[in-house]
Amino acid sequence: MKIIGREHEQAEFDRYMGSGKPEFLAVYGRRRVGKTFLIKEYFHGEFAFYATGVANAGKREQLENFHAALNLHGGEDGRAPRDWRTAFLRLRKLLEADRRPGKKVVFLDEMPWMDTQKSGFVSALELFWNGWADARPDILLIVCGSASAWMLNKLIRSHGGLHGRVTQTMRIEPFSLRECRAYFRAEGMAISDYQVLEYYMALGGVPYYLSLVNPALSFAQNIDALCFAKGARLRGEFREIYASLFKGEGRHEGIVRAIALKAKGLTRGEIAAAAKIADGGHLTKALDELEVSGFIRKYRPYGKKARGQLYQLTDFYSNFYLRFIEDSGEDETDYWAKQQNTPAHAAWTGYAFEQVCLAHIAQIKQGLGISGILAPVSSWRSERADPGAQVDLVIDRSDGVVDLCEMKYAPGEFVIDKSYDLRLRNRITAFAAECPKRKAVRIVMVTTFGLRQNEYSSGYPARVTMGDLFA
Repeated sequence: MKIIGREHEQAEFDRYMGSGKPEFLAVYGRRRVGKTFLIKEYFHGEFAFYATGVANAGKREQLENFHAALNLHGGEDGRAPRDWRTAFLRLRKLLEADRRPGKKVVFLDEMPWMDTQKSGFVSALELFWNGWADARPDILLIVCGSASAWMLNKLIRSHGGLHGRVTQTMRIEPFSLRECRAYFRAEGMAISDYQVLEYYMALGGVPYYLSLVNPALSFAQNIDALCFAKGARLRGEFREIYASLFKGEGRHEGIVRAIALKAKGLTRGEIAAAAKIADGGHLTKALDELEVSGFIRKYRPYGKKARGQLYQLTDFYSNFYLRFIEDSGEDETDYWAKQQNTPAHAAWTGYAFEQVCLAHIAQIKQGLGISGILAPVSSWRSERADPGAQVDLVIDRSDGVVDLCEMKYAPGEFVIDKSYDLRLRNRITAFAAECPKRKAVRIVMVTTFGLRQNEYSSGYPARVTMGDLFA
């Protein structure tokens, strides 16, 4: 299958290949997001050397695997190396013997697995790069791993011999809605934008999850088969994600569970209390690791200082698992179909649609025609005039306008009635009173299928629909 989307990443690969200098590229991102596929497909599998780490294996097995990869690429040598320094010396010898013109691409996949306890892997990598490769303009070293925390702490933010040595970084994000639609259609699925949105709200834009969708089944049938049936492929995925990516005695999973309890997010102190973790260095590290891995987001409420920041769960699958999969009985027939029209389903669709919108802020700005305007985003919660008022997306535009985005999911046109119209007007009044910036304040309605025309809808001409999110 050809590469779907990833235009920016492919352009970056083009640049690194033609840079005329040694390049050390660290690629990271969420588990199952398609990092390895992208790299292999772009380079057509043509590497001067390629090796991958082995999950849950010790130093000896990692070295034997590396030795086998050396042999496959023509670096035949009798026994497997006993240490990583020898392994990288053999890799250097292999590359020096390669007389082919152009960049020599070395791809070390799942590198965090290679760095077993007290293995000396990182110091050997340092010597390989600092002592040889960084003087070779024909070398492109690509290292990749799903354990984003390891990639950042041991490589990108290294304070040791690799400090400042990584020349490029690339974080692979989940697909956008547009890329998901392109993926499904490349698979031969005749699928509407609304159906793509449904899959996105449940599974996010994770290519591996999308690859499990059966074109012969409906959305509800697929969700039942993937998440609720006996032996469902994604039923046990939640625990595997956090156990495989993070070290910390379940700390990361506990934080995710705590944040998931409140859709609008929690402060650091609230997370510490809910997850029963001391508010110290371990919490700071875990929050940072979850954020850089794409599972949570940190955002500052409008007009607040850094300590008022909130953390919110952004991983669609984790949210879906905690709301529905975890407490469901195994092999419940038509479980997801039975959830339709329940309060739990309504609450989930509202929250999940908001998260889809927050993952597509650039598209919302484009839909409003303000892509070229400086417009930082935040959230806002009233503390005085209207305690119940909250806006999850505030766009503070440099052209004298503040957009308060109301993100509303509906299977058809959204209806603004008299009571909701009054709430929106009170929200504008409260925001203007509490956040005076001498700017015009307006409501932007972000909906699936637009607004139903009535006597109240005309008061809200600024609109973005689901179609705009696919731009």
